[in-house]
Amino acid sequence: MMTPQSEYNRLERMTRYERALYKQGYARLAGVDEAGRGPLAGPVVAAACVLPKNILICGVDDSKKLTAAERSTIFAAIIKLDGIDYAMGIVSAEVIDRINILQATFEAMRIALSGLKNSADYLLVDGNQFIPKVTIPGKAIIKGDATSQSIAAASILAKKTRDDLMQDYHKQWPEYGFSQHKGYPTKKHLEALEHFGPCPIHRLSFAPLKIQI
Repeated sequence: MMTPQSEYNRLERMTRYERALYKQGYARLAGVDEAGRGPLAGPVVAAACVLPKNILICGVDDSKKLTAAERSTIFAAIIKLDGIDYAMGIVSAEVIDRINILQATFEAMRIALSGLKNSADYLLVDGNQFIPKVTIPGKAIIKGDATSQSIAAASILAKKTRDDLMQDYHKQWPEYGFSQHKGYPTKKHLEALEHFGPCPIHRLSFAPLKIQI
């Protein structure tokens, strides 16, 4: 089935950074994004994703704009692409508490990049800060997950991976409802915390937990 013209035009706009970098001679562009900076529980997860050159992936967008079913479908399509190279970085709540969420996010991104089969030669990173302590050139793009296909793909990989982890954690600690809120501070989650206290994957450096300890 052909991609509708409007979707084709959207994806063309989302690859403008990539096309410009290919013209400059870069060949392996890694989109980098994270999921899970804001929750009270669970890890922060980053993905690094090097897409095959000159490809358009129908439906790819900021993972937060997609339903869980859409993310699952696109996730499966991304990892099946010929020539895809991607890796995940996962940093636990314990490490987040020790080094803070910003540094933990950067560490997850570095872990993801180190897991690629072949090193990237340029990074496109979602956010307003470039990853420190990397030797690869790159660019931080505010709202990059909505404007760069490479970053959007990474955002979907990171979000789906983290959601799956939180589903697994739900089986260990069902009383918190991790399968529903994925660790974010919903009313149900806060009520469960008040009743049961924190479990081993809660971030004790985050309010309101920080106030309680």
